[in-house]
Amino acid sequence: MEKFDPNTITFSDAALNHFISSLADRGHGYGIKIGVKEAGCSGYEYFFNFADEVNPADYVFNENGCRIYIDKESLKFLSGSKVDFTKDGLNSGIKFINPNAKAVCGCGESFTI
Repeated sequence: MEKFDPNTITFSDAALNHFISSLADRGHGYGIKIGVKEAGCSGYEYFFNFADEVNPADYVFNENGCRIYIDKESLKFLSGSKVDFTKDGLNSGIKFINPNAKAVCGCGESFTI
């Protein structure tokens, strides 16, 4: 398992607290897996899931007791990004602030590099 420089990608306290709380509510799992996959109307979309298996080739970020796993290919797209957790009225969710995204689709769910 490779460790990566935390300056490559950062996580807000709100995002980390959300991940930690979600893992605690679930009761099992190694951490959170985040990444990028081909999908959506603009070409790529972000994903995050519980990490029930660990890929030794993934990068791991360990902050405040929360392990976040990112595959090498996704890290290329996410380099320099910030992951945040936002609340807007009744809506809340994880938000990726990615300087590599050249355009975002109208719904905000996918992006172009």
